[in-house]
Amino acid sequence: MTEPAITQELVAAHGIKPDEWERLLGILGREPSFTELGIFSAMWNEHCSYKSSKIHLKKLPTTGPQVICGPGENAGVVDIGDGQAVIFKMESHNHPSYIEPHQGAATGVGGILRDVFTMGARPIAAMNALSFGLPSHPKTAHLVKGVVEGVGSYGNAFGVPTVGGEVRFHKSYNGNCLVNAFAAGLADADKIFYSAASGVGMPVVYLGAKTGRDGVGGATMASAEFDDTIEEKRPTVQVGDPFTEKRLLEACLELMQTGAVVSIQDMGAAGLTCSAVEMGDKGGLGIKLQLNDVPQREPNMTAYEMMLSESQERMLMVLNPELEDVARAIFVKWDLDFAIVGETIPEDRFLILHGDAVMADIPLSKLSSSAPEYDRPWVETPAAGPIGDLPQIAAIDGLKALVGSPNYAHKSWVYEQYDCQVGADTLVTPGLPAGVVRVHGTGKALAFTSDVTPRYVKANPFEGGKQAVAEAYRNLSAVGALPLATTDNLNFGNPEKPEIMGQFVGALRGIGEAVKALDMPIVSGNVSLYNETDGQPILPTPTIGAVGILASVEDVIAGRPQAGDLAVLIGETRGHLGQSALLAEAFGLETGDAPHVDLEAERKNGTFLRDNRKAVRAASDLGDGGLALAAFEMAEAAGLGVTLNQAETAFLFGEDQARYLVALSPEALDGLQAAAATAGVALSVVGEFGGNTVVLGAESAPLAELSALYRGAFAAQIGV
Repeated sequence: MTEPAITQELVAAHGIKPDEWERLLGILGREPSFTELGIFSAMWNEHCSYKSSKIHLKKLPTTGPQVICGPGENAGVVDIGDGQAVIFKMESHNHPSYIEPHQGAATGVGGILRDVFTMGARPIAAMNALSFGLPSHPKTAHLVKGVVEGVGSYGNAFGVPTVGGEVRFHKSYNGNCLVNAFAAGLADADKIFYSAASGVGMPVVYLGAKTGRDGVGGATMASAEFDDTIEEKRPTVQVGDPFTEKRLLEACLELMQTGAVVSIQDMGAAGLTCSAVEMGDKGGLGIKLQLNDVPQREPNMTAYEMMLSESQERMLMVLNPELEDVARAIFVKWDLDFAIVGETIPEDRFLILHGDAVMADIPLSKLSSSAPEYDRPWVETPAAGPIGDLPQIAAIDGLKALVGSPNYAHKSWVYEQYDCQVGADTLVTPGLPAGVVRVHGTGKALAFTSDVTPRYVKANPFEGGKQAVAEAYRNLSAVGALPLATTDNLNFGNPEKPEIMGQFVGALRGIGEAVKALDMPIVSGNVSLYNETDGQPILPTPTIGAVGILASVEDVIAGRPQAGDLAVLIGETRGHLGQSALLAEAFGLETGDAPHVDLEAERKNGTFLRDNRKAVRAASDLGDGGLALAAFEMAEAAGLGVTLNQAETAFLFGEDQARYLVALSPEALDGLQAAAATAGVALSVVGEFGGNTVVLGAESAPLAELSALYRGAFAAQIGV
């Protein structure tokens, strides 16, 4: 098949900028073929190369005694003792999910699961962080239904419990929803598999499902803004099959026990191109591929289509040739393709043959580690103005504004569509600050959470970045877990706009400072830029996924308050209302500065809670909605009322950081107060759980009335 001629229009359509085109010509010393243009486009786009963010990502703290492998591999690897490791990562599938929500979300789950098991880990937990436009927007209900169905259908069929996540709504996501998927798995610490190829003349083997035309150009599409041609991008969305992925998991884990695997890489963004280039580049080798040998499910596929297809459930492996027959037999048993499609070569070449025709011949190292790297202009986000005079609101009305909003209403409609118990090791299901999963066959457990408050990041990227990490730290501490490490999913608008790049730089500074202070190094992550439609950016949304460990399952804080329990606040309250949930939900205001985060106080107060976990019956961190929302959520989950002894708006709804609300019996108070005095931690009794009424100072409302609003608002407002 004759390839199209290279024109400047075609170059531009592939996202290659004029300066990059000149760089490309300098590398090749000639004009590229159509297939080569596609390969450069895939490897040099933002999604694969991190060309706008790499210079700043290098500044993040990524090491620590607990870190076995940090960023640069398919996922991060962290030691959890006893010769075991947890392997985890978070990644975006934003653009595909907006175009085709079910398949976009489903294949996002599939892709992140492959990132984990390609390193030798059996997945044990999944989460998702979802951001949608206003409930009133005509696409929102369609997107919510499709994304939730996609997440559930893939994770449930594959057999991994979804144990946590978050869902938010804001007008900035009207034209660009966010779907961030997280997965974690377990492996023996001395049996981790990496992607760097080694050895010359070693077979390169294609594993898994056949290659089709779905997803061709998907990585390039993911690095572009949206406009009114959005529907034309539907063919770039991948189609997933969780049952094939489950077979691929079992086949890969069985294969890894044989000694046949030299290196292995999943085929995700940019498919065969990215997986082959990354394996070769990390190993300092070239790769030669013969496309006639690639298993294909559609006739007459071109080299361009095969190299850029993002068909799902596929892996690429460098094989120990002495064990070829053993490896092939495993994949035949699992009814999956096993095909030798190339070999490693000593030269720095990415050589693509289609029969006898040379379709691409490129210096391989120039595609990955030598990709463009930009230090884009950026401007500091201006300091937020004063909060000004705030409207008055009755305490109960303020609480109703929160629990009646889809942002803070009960999310059971979402997570009840996910299998949270498959595997039978889930100890804490969605609804508490973090999900908790037993480490099978041991007495240990792992906790998982994700969090960010985008309006904080917009108002003050530095403090907002710190706060996202601090809240993840609190979420883990609130279930009794010692925070171990983090992964990030950095969702921002167009980095070519200095103000957007300023948000990115500021948020990363805050994230870096917080993970260092809280000993939660970043071990993996993803950057998703160009999240804009018709020039309108999303709120900066640097989602933080975090993992913590419990030495014993007996250490989990997962109880409910009981009637007569005291409501006790850990931490200091000053009544910060800038950028608060109350202002946003009750008045439609996003004004003032984000709360400033005292990282020393975060560490001290979190350590205090964990050290005194036996004294408390239930715990929650305080974040959005402050004390009033946290107290209501804790009480409502137990079917109890709650009385808070003050009614001032700032006291009830302020969003000061480094705080927790705990429920404990009156008999336990003296001991906790003594421990707090020794630790230098602020502790105050703010109310009591019990009865069937919610009392805020002098105001009250029946628990049943508020509970009905809380549990019905999500479905009612989203129209699902």
